[in-house]
Amino acid sequence: MRKATFSIKDSEFRGSFGSLSKIGVEQMADFDSISADKILTRYDIVVESSEKPEDIAEQYMPENPLLRQIAEDVMNLKFKVIEQHVQEALKTLTPEEIIENGLLAGMDIVAELYGRGIYYLPHVMVASDAMTRGTKVAEAALGGERKYKGVVMMHAAEGDPHDIGKNIAAVLLKSNGFGIIDLGKDVLVDTVVDEVVKQKPNVLTGTALMTTTMSAFPRIANRLKEHGVEVPFICAGGAVNREYVESYDMGIYSAKAAEGPGLVNGKA
Repeated sequence: MRKATFSIKDSEFRGSFGSLSKIGVEQMADFDSISADKILTRYDIVVESSEKPEDIAEQYMPENPLLRQIAEDVMNLKFKVIEQHVQEALKTLTPEEIIENGLLAGMDIVAELYGRGIYYLPHVMVASDAMTRGTKVAEAALGGERKYKGVVMMHAAEGDPHDIGKNIAAVLLKSNGFGIIDLGKDVLVDTVVDEVVKQKPNVLTGTALMTTTMSAFPRIANRLKEHGVEVPFICAGGAVNREYVESYDMGIYSAKAAEGPGLVNGKA
C-alpha cells in the first residue's frame, strides 16, 4: 500500500494566506496545482519524531483506492477536484460509504494533525470546505441531507468576544457528522438557557477566554437544572480548567478544540 503524501509545504501555505478572514476559498492558493511530492514540513515542531505526518495519516487511511483518493483530497486541501472524485466514486460506492469512510476519514486526519500542531487553523478551514463540497455531492445522490449523529449547540460566554476556539470546534464537529446550532459569541446566559429548552440539543458547549466571563457557565448549569433540563455541557477555553468545570452540574472539561468530536461522540 502506498504511503499517504502531503502536497503542501508550510512556507508555501503561509505565504498564500495573508488574511483568511478577508478572502474566500476561491481566492486562496490553488492547492490542486501543487505537486504531490512536496511534503508538508512541520518537523520544527515534531523534530526527529518517530512518527512523521504521513505515518500519522496512514493510520486513518481507507484501503479502497477511491475512498483513499477522497480522504487525501480532504487532507491535502484539494477543494477544486474533490467533487469530481466523489462523482467517480459514486459509480461503485454508496453515498454513505463515501461520507463515512472517505470524507470523514480525511477530516479525522486533519483533526489529528491540528491537534499535534502540524496543521493550523487555515488548513482546518480549507479542509472543511473541501469536505463540505464532497458531502454535498454525496448527499445529492442520497436524495436529501444525511442524518446527523446528534445536534450540538455552541456559544462563547456572555461578555466574551473571542470565538476562534468555538469556530474550530464547530468545523471539526460538523465534519464528523454532527449538526451545529451556533449561537455566536457574547451570548447572554438567558439566551443560552432559552435556546437549550426550546431546541433540545444533544450536547451544549461553551468557551471562555476571559476569567471575567467564565462564571456564566455555572449560572447556565444552575438555570438549566431549575428547568429540569439535563444536557452534557462541554466547557473550554483559556479561562477554565478541569477542576472548575467539573465543580458544577453537567460540566465536562475540554482542553482543546480537537478533543471535541471524541467527547461529543460519547454524549450525543
